[in-house]
Amino acid sequence: MRVLASALLLLAPLLMATANKPVLVPDVAQRQVEIVYSFTGADLLLFGAILYPGGRLPDDDKPTDIVVVVKGPTQSILMREKEKLGGLIWVNAARQRYRSAPSFYAIASSRPIARLLDDRTRAIYELGLDSLQLSAASSAASAEQTRFARGLVDLKRRTGLYVQAPGKVEITDGVLYRAVVTIPARVPVGRFTAETFLVRDGRVLAVATREIEIRKSGFERFVARSAERHALLYGLVAVALSVAFGWGAGMVARRF
Repeated sequence: MRVLASALLLLAPLLMATANKPVLVPDVAQRQVEIVYSFTGADLLLFGAILYPGGRLPDDDKPTDIVVVVKGPTQSILMREKEKLGGLIWVNAARQRYRSAPSFYAIASSRPIARLLDDRTRAIYELGLDSLQLSAASSAASAEQTRFARGLVDLKRRTGLYVQAPGKVEITDGVLYRAVVTIPARVPVGRFTAETFLVRDGRVLAVATREIEIRKSGFERFVARSAERHALLYGLVAVALSVAFGWGAGMVARRF
C-alpha cells in the first residue's frame, strides 16, 4: 500500500498536467482500402474532434491548428545518380541507399507547416517533406546526402507518393476537423498510420494515431500471394503463359 501511495504521489503532477491539456479524438472513414483491377485511387477522409479541459475553448487569441500525416510502411531504397559519358551515353555514377524511407507520405495542415512549428520541432515529429528522417546507410558527405535526399523526395513527389497539402485541413468552431488525403493508384500495400497533431502557439499539444490497412483484393490478391509464397512455380507459370501467348499471336499473324 505504501508503494502504491508513493507511486500515486509521484504520478499526480503528471496526471494533473495531462488533464489540463486538450485531447484528440480522431477517426478515418475507411480502416481498410481494397485494391482491385479497376482501382484508380481513393480519397481517404480523416476527421475528429478536439476535447478541451472543462469542455471550454481557450480564452486567448492564439489559433488552434491541426496537422494530419498518413505514412505507408518503410522500405529500403537504392538511389542512383546518372551522368552523361562522352556527351552521348548516360551511365550510373554515385549511389545512396536508404534503410527506412516511407513508401508513402502525405501531410495536410490547416496552415503552412513552416508557420506553425520551428525547424527543430518539425524534425522531431517528421512534419513536412523537408523534415523526413530517411536513414541513409552510408557515411557520405553531408552535401551529397542532402542532394540524394532531395532527389528521392522529388521523385516520390512526381509519382504522387509524397504529398504536402497546406490549408487542406478544415476546422469548424475550433472543435471539429476534417481532411481528405488522396491515395494514388500506385500506392504500395501494407499497414499505414494516420497521425493527427494538435498545434498551438508553436507547440505540439496532443498526438493521436489510427491504423489503416491497404491490401489487394480478388484476383490481384491471389497473384500477389502466389508470387510471395510460391515464387518458383509463379515464375514458371508466367514464362509458360508468355510462350503460349507468343505462339498464339504468331499463329494468328501467319493466318492473316
